[in-house]
Amino acid sequence: MTADLDTRAGELYAPMGKVLPFRRRGGDGAVGEDRDASRERSERAADGFASSREQFESLVSFMDGTDAAGLDHAGLEERLDRDGRELLRRLLDDHLALRAIREQRLAQVVGDDEVTRGRVEADHRRVLETVFGEVTVSRMAYRAPGHRNLHPADAALNLPVERHSHGLRKLAALEAARGSFQDAVDALERACGQHLAKRQVEELAQIAAVDFEDFYHARKPARCKRGYLLVISADGKGIVMRPEALRPKAALARARHGPKHPQTRLASAEKSNYKRMAEIGAVYDATPVPRTPADIIASDQDTERDPIPGPVATNKWLTASIVNDAGTVIEQVLNEAQRRDPKHRRTWVALVDGNNHQIQRIKAGAKARKVKVTIVVDFVHVLEYLWNAAWCFHAARDPAAEQWVHRQATAVLNGHARRVAGQIRRKTTTAQLGPINRKIAEEAATYLTRKAAHLDYPTALTQGWPIATGIIEGACRHIVKDRMDITGARWRLTGAEAVLKLRAIKANGDFDAYWRYHLDQERHHIHQARYHDHIIPQAA
Repeated sequence: MTADLDTRAGELYAPMGKVLPFRRRGGDGAVGEDRDASRERSERAADGFASSREQFESLVSFMDGTDAAGLDHAGLEERLDRDGRELLRRLLDDHLALRAIREQRLAQVVGDDEVTRGRVEADHRRVLETVFGEVTVSRMAYRAPGHRNLHPADAALNLPVERHSHGLRKLAALEAARGSFQDAVDALERACGQHLAKRQVEELAQIAAVDFEDFYHARKPARCKRGYLLVISADGKGIVMRPEALRPKAALARARHGPKHPQTRLASAEKSNYKRMAEIGAVYDATPVPRTPADIIASDQDTERDPIPGPVATNKWLTASIVNDAGTVIEQVLNEAQRRDPKHRRTWVALVDGNNHQIQRIKAGAKARKVKVTIVVDFVHVLEYLWNAAWCFHAARDPAAEQWVHRQATAVLNGHARRVAGQIRRKTTTAQLGPINRKIAEEAATYLTRKAAHLDYPTALTQGWPIATGIIEGACRHIVKDRMDITGARWRLTGAEAVLKLRAIKANGDFDAYWRYHLDQERHHIHQARYHDHIIPQAA
């Protein structure tokens, strides 16, 4: 297998060909085969599971003997796990051998290249690594000079291109998304006794994730009740990458400032690790819940009043990518919102952290789709700027700082962001702050002034909209940080992209549905597309 996901996907999904319908000749359904050969094949098939029966009898004999009687339950479990797995491997191997014996020879097989494979050779073998162990697949090969062989029996089994079975691929995808690749290797060995290298697990995870975009594009949108809000959000999170996986700007910075030789201490302009931003997008439905500023920040007089909980998110959908930039991810988010509300009958709300590029792309996407999207800046980010300004005016641990932030935050929630910015600037002048504190306070005032158009919290609270980016912040932690920030991890681009997508699928609760879709796509791209008219011969 190759290490590059795009190359691997290209190999898997390259245009392939198809087969003509089966044509019967004679009464037994075989083509070009006499009755004596057919009878011999049937006799061989009758004793096709001798190896499996031998293993079963051996296992029963052991459990009935004195050796088993001397073991505790842990020893019995270990022996049954090992020998039982071998029994399942033999059953699968014997079944595949039986299918090879019973395989019907077809009149003719035509590929997508319109070339008839007139030469047929039996007993073409390949090895398949499964969750039970290694088995051998034997089947007929239909050949033509100068053209690739076709194996209709492979299509009936939906065999993968690579050596490892879909069962192993599924386990590798689940474990690689859960923990480190080494942990995945260990988990696979514990679960099925198969030892794979870390690079193999990474490559299987890459192949498992190739249908992410197609799956969600084909999926029917989730239903929601009338009147529910349609909320979109996006954010970014840095991932430590290998040097060759950095974006050009970061790679240039690393070349300029990176350490040239081992040092005990990094210079001020140097970094030990360089990151590439992963972009995360979210779409969800939410119940409108009208609230007041007191429900967001309670005053001393409101201590006996329970605040009204915010809108509840439902039908959450997440996407993540380190290959695509923020603009592309926002387009995917808007496309998902469009699928949910194609006639634009619902209220669209975009929650952002104030990033200008995000705001511009959301506005451009909304204009292209002719839909009104109200952009709301996350109130938690506003609070952070207010607290930064508060410590410029108050000493550490001064209770007055909290009171000041409470007053200013309440004013912002009431729609007076520009007034608060003016107060911060006046206080900066009267307090005669030093250069550093003056800069911090001015940053807070500038943020409130420039984002004032998206700080219309009175309307948001009255209409029952969310005003915090908790969903996307949680997604950044769960999808990116919890897995990608493992100590010592340095990511390849393809490996990071695959893991992000697999974690997004799991977070969406769609893994089982995705896997069924993925196997259908495997059958189509690897097998059906090889044959004329996309017809897989049933006789195989």
